[in-house]
Parts: sequence; C-alpha cells; structure tokens
Amino acid sequence: MRKYFAGVSAISLCALAAPALAETAEEAAAVFGARQSVLHVSLSPSGNKLAYVAPFGSHGETLYTVDLEAGTPPQRSLVSDDISGDLTSCRWVTDERLICRLYMTTKDATLGEFLGGTRLIAIDADGQNAQSIEAPRNLRALAGIWNGGSIISLNSESSDSSILMSRQYVKEESLNTRLANSEDGIGVISYDIVSGKERKVEGPDKDARFYLADDSGRIRIKATQNLNPSGYYDDTVAYFYRTADSDRWLPLSRVEVAKGYTPGFRPQAVDAKSNLAYGYDVDESGHYALYSMSLDGANTRTKVFAVSDYDVDDVVTLGRRGRVIGASYATEKRYVRYFDPVMDELATALASALPGRPPINIAGASSDENELLVIAASDTDPGMLYMFDQTAKSLSPLLPIREETVGRQLASMKAVTYTAADGTRVPAYLTLPPGSDGKNLPAVVMPHGGPSARDEWGFDWFVQFFAARGYAVLQPNFRGSAGYGANWFGENGFQNWRTAISDVNDAGRWLIAEGIADGSKLSTVGWSYGGYAALQSQVLDSSLYKAVVAIAPVTDLRRLREEDREFSSYSLIAKQLGDGPHLVEGSPTQNVARFASPVLIVHGDADQNVNVEQGRRMNEALVKAGKTVEYIEFDDLAHDLDDSAARKEMLVKIDQFLAASLRN
Repeated sequence: MRKYFAGVSAISLCALAAPALAETAEEAAAVFGARQSVLHVSLSPSGNKLAYVAPFGSHGETLYTVDLEAGTPPQRSLVSDDISGDLTSCRWVTDERLICRLYMTTKDATLGEFLGGTRLIAIDADGQNAQSIEAPRNLRALAGIWNGGSIISLNSESSDSSILMSRQYVKEESLNTRLANSEDGIGVISYDIVSGKERKVEGPDKDARFYLADDSGRIRIKATQNLNPSGYYDDTVAYFYRTADSDRWLPLSRVEVAKGYTPGFRPQAVDAKSNLAYGYDVDESGHYALYSMSLDGANTRTKVFAVSDYDVDDVVTLGRRGRVIGASYATEKRYVRYFDPVMDELATALASALPGRPPINIAGASSDENELLVIAASDTDPGMLYMFDQTAKSLSPLLPIREETVGRQLASMKAVTYTAADGTRVPAYLTLPPGSDGKNLPAVVMPHGGPSARDEWGFDWFVQFFAARGYAVLQPNFRGSAGYGANWFGENGFQNWRTAISDVNDAGRWLIAEGIADGSKLSTVGWSYGGYAALQSQVLDSSLYKAVVAIAPVTDLRRLREEDREFSSYSLIAKQLGDGPHLVEGSPTQNVARFASPVLIVHGDADQNVNVEQGRRMNEALVKAGKTVEYIEFDDLAHDLDDSAARKEMLVKIDQFLAASLRN
C-alpha cells in the first residue's frame, strides 16, 4: 500500500476560520503577497515519486522530491536563489532522474535592455549528478548563448531515458575550420539524460520557430516565420507537417499573427493513433473553435468543438505522452469538454466527491495513467493537490497550493454584467469583502493585463488582498478583451483604447449606481495593460476615480513601438499598435494635464515586458505637470514582481496610498 509523506496533507483538514478583525495591512499583505507554495509539479513514470518546485526564500526556488511509497518527508534536491535565474519546472524522465528548466535574465550592455534565456539541467532525484545541457561551445552568438532549448517531448524513439528537445544553432565563421559552424536555426535533438549522449533528430531550419511531436515521440509539425530584409519577422507563420511514414515536410496552414482572430489553423497537439493534428481556427461566427486536420496528405479539416459566444482556447492533454483528451474554454467559469469518456466520467466523479464541487485539473499521470495528480481549486480555495489511484478509487490530499491561506475565509467571486454607455452589456467579476452587505463600500475597479487577455473566475491573490482590506473589487472584461470573439476584441485595447477605457470607466459608474461603491471612495488599480487602463481612465474622466494605481504600466504607445525597434519582433508590435493620432491621444504621458487624482506607480527595473522607462517617464511627466504622484521601483525584479517581500511591500504601500487618497 502506498504511503504519503507525513505532516503535509493534514494541513488541508483545518476548519475555515475568518481572519481576525484587528488584522493589519502588513499581516494581510504577508498572506496574499506570498508566492504560491507549489509552483510546478510532476509525477514519475511509475507513479511512486513526486517532484514539486516551491519558493526558496523571497525570490528563489527549490526542487523537492518525495518517495510516495516510502512515505518519507520531501527531500530538497536543487536550489536556485539567484534573482536573475528562475527554476520554472522539473519533470521526471525516469523514476530516478529529472529534467529541469531555468529561465535567466541579463542586461545587454549594447541594447540597454534585459534579455531572457533558458537552460535545461538533468539531475538525480537526490540532487546528485547535475548536468547542464548546453549547445556546442563554439556557439558564441547571443542566440546560441541564451536559447538553451525547450522540451518537445518526454518520449524519444531512442530510449526511456531520452527526451526530444529543441537546439539552437548559430552560423559562425572562424579561421580555424574545426571551430567553424555552417548550421543556422532551430533543430531537434534526442538527449539521453542518463548517459548524456545526444543524437540529431531534425536538422536546423533558420526560419523554424518551434516543433510539435505526436504522442509516440515523433516530430510531426514545424512552424516557420521568415525574417524580412530589415531583420524583422514577417507577419505570417507557416505550419508544415509530416505523414506517418515520411520525413518530407508538407504545407499545412498559414496564419497572420500580428493581430488577433485572423483565419488559419494553429496546431497545438498531434494524436498519433488517429493521425490528426488538433488546433484552433476562427469559425464563421468569429470565435476560436477547435479543429482537427488529417496528416495523411488530404489535409481534411473538421470542426471538433465550438462554444456559442466564447472562444475555445486550450487543447487538454494527459500524462507523459501528451494524449489529447479534451478542450477547455471559459464562459462565466472555465470548463473542460472531455472527448475521452473515461476521463469525462472520472472528472465528474472527482468533483462530486469534493466539497463545493470545485473544477478539476488533471496535472500529471503515471505512464499507465493509473495514478493521477489532481488539483481542485475555486474562487475561495487556491487549490489542493491530490493523488487519485484509479485501481483503488482513492483520493488522497498531498499539498496545498497556497499554504498561507489554509484555514482562512476568502471572498467569493461572482460573475455579473453591467451596461456600458452605448448600451453594450459588459461581463465582469464582482468580489465583496467576506461578511459584507455589499453596500456603500470603498471599491476598486481592476482592469486586466494583456490587452489580449481576459479575467476568469477563480482565486486571485491580488483581488483577495483588497477584499480582505474591506474593498469591493470589480474586474471588467472590457471590449478589447480576448475570449469573446473577433467583434469583442476589435482592433485590440490600444488601437480601440477609447472603447476599452470607456468600458472600464462605466464599470466604476455601475458600482456607484448599484449602491455597492461609495463614489467618494472609488479607485482603479491595474497591472501591465491594466495599469495603462487605470492611468488612461483619467484622460476620459478625471473625476470618477479618486485614486489611481498602475503597476508595470504602458504609458507611451509610440515609445512602446520604438523600444522594440532593435528586436526582430518590431514589425509585429508596430502592426498591433498601428499608427496615427491614437498613439498620442491614447498615451497617458502625453495627456498628464487632464489628470486630477493622485497616482501611485510601481515598476521593476528588470521588466522585459514593459520597459521600466515607461513607468519612470510617467512619473516624471506627472511631477513636471505639478500632479500628485508617488513612484516605487524594485531593483532586479521583472514584470510580475515575483518576490514575496516585494509584493508584501507593494501591497502595504497601495493600502496606505488608497487610505490616504480616499479619506473624506
């Protein structure tokens, strides 16, 4: 009988208790600002061993491995405590050895920009025999240094201990012909993580972007994107495929990628048994639907699954081989449509067995799929990791996803709609403080990031902090959000900023009209594009929100275009943003004269998504215009400020800023 490591699962059995009324902002910030306890999880081929990545200190990560049969405590096997290097995942290849992925950042002296790259490391379960999987030493160019490869499949045709991974080759000349390298582009190798031997599976293609393997471990699809004479990527991604019995590449589809909701099949997974590729395309209603394409030479295209008024946005696969079992989509909540009847019945049974029937996510499986890792989570529960034994029909708790919130009463998130000024019904999520009557509250309108994104029902640490501090929180999926089809998305939230920001402002007006918010204590808080939206809301109506908080915000659209000019993605960014008066009219830095409310700006100086200069220049513009502004900058932190101490400090500062700004 399998044992489980003692002292970990018991924490899930604590009774829910409301936080103490005298809780301080510092105490709430420590709870909700803490990074989640489980960052990544993997189950070994036998199902007898667990590996999970957890926080180490404020910003580092550590790998724990657990022998589930022996029931021994977790063993720390690997630590990454460098703030510029994140341990993002560790996956079992054999029952004794894992492959781990590191994401690293460095500041390029020439560009003055932070650049990101990857490294793969093979390591024993006990932390011994660590081996960095590196490209050939003569690849000294930037791409060769920073593209350390990515895992394509845990299944290689070579052996059980081999993986398929991408390999970056960089063409380079040398007077010493032994050091010269004539190959250029991304290829695929089979790498044995035990012996360290590698074998070239796919020669490099200078235009290749990525490869897909089927669930037997055979490379079946290649995506390419050409560079134009200026060194920028073309707008079109071309997909190629192989039949089951040939190595010849054949055309599959072509997709323009600079803007959303363009037609064309986008493959996501390949099922070897049916010889089908599964992916997305825009259907006749303007929504993403799930399609299959036959890989037999006929290229037969079939609509597999669609949802009225919403996008299908994820192909669901199971286990080590990535077997396609369903598709996922979000309406008011996220759902999975299982094509596999056994998994459909199982997911329904598991949800029914747990209190509140929470949504079920199958996060891992043994090779025979008898043991399954299951995560059950909801709006009021960040999640619990369980082991399900299909033979024994037993479900055992393993780890809480966020240990700090265990035993704490959390705020419920409710799907609502409100009417925009032009009569359009806008979907949103409303969260009220626990125990509140929902009337005359201080409130936060929180536009999401993106803009090609949407908010979803579920646990949100940022929202929960504000609810714990007594605020109502409304998260609008304004026009420009993804997930609702082409018409809702429009040209995106930058080019159609007036519509998007009007919807954000109408969210605040709805809170007041419904009696939920005290109009004198209404604020807006956003991150990334949400920070942009929070700032730009002042341009349309400076009297609505009495305080504005912008974290890692875009503040100048033309500068955003120019910041990417030295990178190959420049032409794509330029098309997304467009050109014209909206680049000035839609830029907060160009419209600071219209600001009336106090502003707090937060930014990390290692942000690769939104350059820290966007935040700095917004602060400078507001100061120069004589406006009320506070600015906080965190050293060495990226876009998500993934540091528990920094997040705690930020939350406390936001709490103080709102309390002072909203005081009557």
